[in-house]
Amino acid sequence: MERRPSDLRPGRCAACEGGVSALSPEALTQSLAALTDWQVKDAGIERRFRFRNFYESMAFVNAIAWIAAREDHHPDLQVGYDYVLVRFQTHSVGGVTENDILCAQAVDALIA
Repeated sequence: MERRPSDLRPGRCAACEGGVSALSPEALTQSLAALTDWQVKDAGIERRFRFRNFYESMAFVNAIAWIAAREDHHPDLQVGYDYVLVRFQTHSVGGVTENDILCAQAVDALIA
């Protein structure tokens, strides 16, 4: 069942609780089709977002922080004056899980 960003649920992600495996290469490729401009890099997925200024970059970071807190699934962020690099990886499984894909979709929805 596909979830939309508007379907975000509170609580812990399943991967952090255990019993979840990283997506297979085939499943990851298929999942990336539902995302915009995300790329696989070093056992994770990442996307660089561009903004006009630091204020817009930080506003975007704060919106991501809200999603991460609600999902209890936290990205690595790199922030500059006019960009934010967002990276999702479920470290406990050493790869990308469905939770990473769902959170990436929610981040995409912020700028859609």
